[in-house]
Amino acid sequence: MTVELICVGTELLLGNIVNTNAAYMAEKCAMLGLSMYYQSVVGDNPERLKELLEMAKKRSDIIILCGGLGPTQDDLTKETATKVMGKTLVEDAQARQEIETFLTKRGRKITENNWKQALVPEGSKVLYNPNGTAPGIIMEDENTQMILLPGPPNELIPMFEEQVYPYLNQLQPEIICSKMVKLCGIGESAAETEILDLIEKQDNPTVAPYAKTGEVHLRLTARAESKEKAFAMIEPLERELYHRFGSKIYTDDESITLEMAVAQLLAKYHLTVTTAESCTGGLLAGRLINVPGISENLKEGYITYSNEAKEKLLGVSHDTLKQHGAVSEETVLEMAKGGATAANADICVSISGIAGPDGGTKEKPVGLVYMCCYCKGKTYVERNLYTGNRSKVREYAVASALTLLRNAILKEVES
Repeated sequence: MTVELICVGTELLLGNIVNTNAAYMAEKCAMLGLSMYYQSVVGDNPERLKELLEMAKKRSDIIILCGGLGPTQDDLTKETATKVMGKTLVEDAQARQEIETFLTKRGRKITENNWKQALVPEGSKVLYNPNGTAPGIIMEDENTQMILLPGPPNELIPMFEEQVYPYLNQLQPEIICSKMVKLCGIGESAAETEILDLIEKQDNPTVAPYAKTGEVHLRLTARAESKEKAFAMIEPLERELYHRFGSKIYTDDESITLEMAVAQLLAKYHLTVTTAESCTGGLLAGRLINVPGISENLKEGYITYSNEAKEKLLGVSHDTLKQHGAVSEETVLEMAKGGATAANADICVSISGIAGPDGGTKEKPVGLVYMCCYCKGKTYVERNLYTGNRSKVREYAVASALTLLRNAILKEVES
């Protein structure tokens, strides 16, 4: 089956809001085995939306619309879609009651235009919304399933997960199941090369690589008549990936992030860690602090942006800084050792680099980052050269540092 995505909102066209809904919906539809050939963004204009919907009805089995279900006059997605589907709007008593309850609980005044959101196309399936005032809607005719979802991600995502995903799954003649295998310490092109033979001969199940910042994710997908059979088909493919990539795979649980995987290792071996950061300015510590319970393992985080701070807080030698510079193997090595000593930690990860856009030289260009992991008396130093803007360089450096930390633990503790 084919699915088409239409995101509604002039603010999207103006760039006032980043369209994260499109990426989320595209990924979820791919997981369901739906083919998405078209995505569109249209402003709050009923004529242009009507024209787009009529075109979508001719070329797609399923149409998903995000946004434009609010109470104001420019929120016209529902009204326009209802006309295109040849239906009329009627008030839904439960939707009205839920709107009243939602607003009353939050001490918000109910205005007349709020009741606009209680109107739904006659004969439609109403997707009640505990996270907002706009219910979602599913309309059907002999050729098309049209799904209307609220725009705010905190409303759209739970509504899709809990109500729309099961509905779409039932439309398929087979069950679609997928599993994510996540890798670190390898680039997308290298990862794809390792599995090119699997990709070229794939049919069912399939494997598809996705590049993330400092990571590669491999999605394994199978179609079968039952969930059990689908996952049974995925299992041999997953085993083969473990055989090929080994310890580069840090999880096969989609909900686990790289920092969570690192935190699990720290907790497993009762290790303490501290961070000593220059160009990343606390981003590495921040990634670790994303993980609940990390306070048992993360002792301190040092932001030593200046040379004076590196000397004062981490004990980096003035001569080292003068002779080799802040961005050097020698400096990050002393930063890591000094951070571990100062915090009395088992491990310290240090980072120093040139994030740009200025400050680079021929010998030390923008994007050059050194990092070191001191782990129970052993040191591991890396030199990396990243491309991209200041933000990207810092993000990639943090991802590399997490991978370096993970690898050091695997070598020194698990081996």
